[in-house]
Amino acid sequence: MTHWKRIAVVMLGLSGLAWAAELPQSLRGATPVSDSASPPPMAQYPAKGAALPRTLEHQPPLIPHKASYPITLERNGCTGCHDPQRAAKMKATPTDPSHLDGQGKLKNEYYFCKQCHVPQQSVAQTSH
Repeated sequence: MTHWKRIAVVMLGLSGLAWAAELPQSLRGATPVSDSASPPPMAQYPAKGAALPRTLEHQPPLIPHKASYPITLERNGCTGCHDPQRAAKMKATPTDPSHLDGQGKLKNEYYFCKQCHVPQQSVAQTSH
């Protein structure tokens, strides 16, 4: 190998080391993994009657409250308030008729509400 080829190989090697020094940064920033980060802020839900309007014709409405009601094979926690026969008394939006069978029960394909409906909440953004 000639003298110039050796110098070129060394220079390429050194440039690779300089590039390796600029490794991508973690999303945690400078916080070491052993330190615990502060918890995210609590979600803020809209005031009653302040739900966002739908922007598309068949858009599933957002849930304007926490969505931790249990949905099991035996019971759907959402129907406690959103059943069409109870909704007015509970001041809740009734389940859309397209989700019901002929007897007023939820159709199986609409039983798990949170597959389409998500909570409408505001969470403050934090920078790391």
